[in-house]
Amino acid sequence: MSFLVYIIFGGIVGWVASLIMGTDGQQGIILNIVVGIIGAVLGNWIFGFFGQSGVGGFTLYSFIVALIGAVAFIGILRAIRG
Repeated sequence: MSFLVYIIFGGIVGWVASLIMGTDGQQGIILNIVVGIIGAVLGNWIFGFFGQSGVGGFTLYSFIVALIGAVAFIGILRAIRG
């Protein structure tokens, strides 16, 4: 995937994750992209740990993997912040 696709994919994933976790009002587009990209990396790691494939393109499965990672990332940040 090209760099632009990663940014768009990360933005969409980060936005949906922030809606699920109720942090959409606190995040802007840049933070949504960052959360989405970090979520994709974290989702790859989580799914790889359990022997599953991770993000492999702009597919529904990749979206779900990245979304799970992004939701986990927001949850971790909430736990750290208190």
